[in-house]
Amino acid sequence: MTLLAAKVAAARAVGSLARRAGRGGGTSLPGKVLLALEPEAIRELAARLARGSVVISATNGKTTSAAMVASVLARAGVPAVHNRAGANMAGGVASALLTAARPGGGISGELGLFEVDEFWLDRVVPQLEPRGILLGNLFRDQLDRYGELDTIADRWAAVVAGDQAGRAARLVLNADDPLIADLGRDAPSVTYFGVEDPSVAIPEMQHASDSKHCRRCGAAYVYDVVYLGHLGVYRCTSCGAARPAPSVAAERIALDGTSGSSFDLVTASGRSRVELSLPGLYNVYNALGAAALCLSLSIPIDVVVSGLREVQAAFGRAERIAIGEVELQVLLIKNPAGANEILRTLVIEPAELDLLAVLNDRTADGRDVSWVWDADFEMLASRVRRVTCAGTRAGELAVRLKYAGVPPDRLHVVAGVAAALDAALAEAPSGRLYALPTYTALLELRGVLAERGHTVPFWEPAPV
Repeated sequence: MTLLAAKVAAARAVGSLARRAGRGGGTSLPGKVLLALEPEAIRELAARLARGSVVISATNGKTTSAAMVASVLARAGVPAVHNRAGANMAGGVASALLTAARPGGGISGELGLFEVDEFWLDRVVPQLEPRGILLGNLFRDQLDRYGELDTIADRWAAVVAGDQAGRAARLVLNADDPLIADLGRDAPSVTYFGVEDPSVAIPEMQHASDSKHCRRCGAAYVYDVVYLGHLGVYRCTSCGAARPAPSVAAERIALDGTSGSSFDLVTASGRSRVELSLPGLYNVYNALGAAALCLSLSIPIDVVVSGLREVQAAFGRAERIAIGEVELQVLLIKNPAGANEILRTLVIEPAELDLLAVLNDRTADGRDVSWVWDADFEMLASRVRRVTCAGTRAGELAVRLKYAGVPPDRLHVVAGVAAALDAALAEAPSGRLYALPTYTALLELRGVLAERGHTVPFWEPAPV
């Protein structure tokens, strides 16, 4: 047994013990142990992958985009090593690799598929030396942890410009996000994707929009079309910088509430209709990015379309769970832009809405929850039948919803996620309940559902 193999075995043993103790250690703890024993473990294990690796990062949607790419790769017959449980810092990437490592020195996969936390990209990319990097968006998220968007953008720019591992990768960038698109201005190999359908535009830029000024000269952008937050068709009248033309685009978009969405995928090789079981314009963007990345890997467009059609909701990202006669749909919210897209999707639903809204302020959520005042809950106020509020900041969420126009008699604060779930289920006569949890609240809810046999624990994700 080699020295690295011994360290891999030790890290696996720690993860196994943690899982048996019910602590969910299978997601990142083994990788953290391995990196403590061998700091170059990611580099050494990733080098065994015959087809190299690809990396996906974004503020919103990276887990879903990665699940979409995984579905396409499965359809294409490409075995992937994927941190599908969503542990997306260095420990999670290392855990996925050590799980796939074989005692004889091989690895049970050909292509690495890794979603990476936006603040860890510059530390993980040099280790992986990926062949492709998909960057989906940058939205204001957890400012108490990560700071302003320009902080992340500067770090990402250093990845794609200064480090050889980043410059060697093909970049797949969202043309509609000016911060993302600007990263490709001097890159040697770039694929841009974007929406080309004004019918799904919003009338004006939302209050929660973030990137409004040109990264090159500081002047305010002029938007001809706004699609989502600060994503749209933009130009700088001062220096001439403008949205690049996407080579992978979505046209003729149809949004069917929480049931799904569809669009024409337009590429240089033709046009194909994509049917998604996932809702909202935000998932159209996720699918576009996934498609662009897969096409850059030379996967045929018909295989890409088939893989996207078959993808199932990732953990907490519009997944549906049957609980008796009630269907629970879980929609993660964690920042204003993402919350607004969830709300925009719910508004399309024909019936009054029963909601379970869970707001936590733990470290992984961000201690600062003032973002709920930037989310446009007003658009939903007239559609709500009942909201059950829970979480460490349940009271503040109820106040926010009251000021948004939800009648006080329709707001109910219940202590504890399990009790709140029971109360919301008991008062959902339509047979549909929508859960809107923040990240740690999502883990709590998933834990309760797993204990009751409705789903699997979060560290044992269902196959994609």
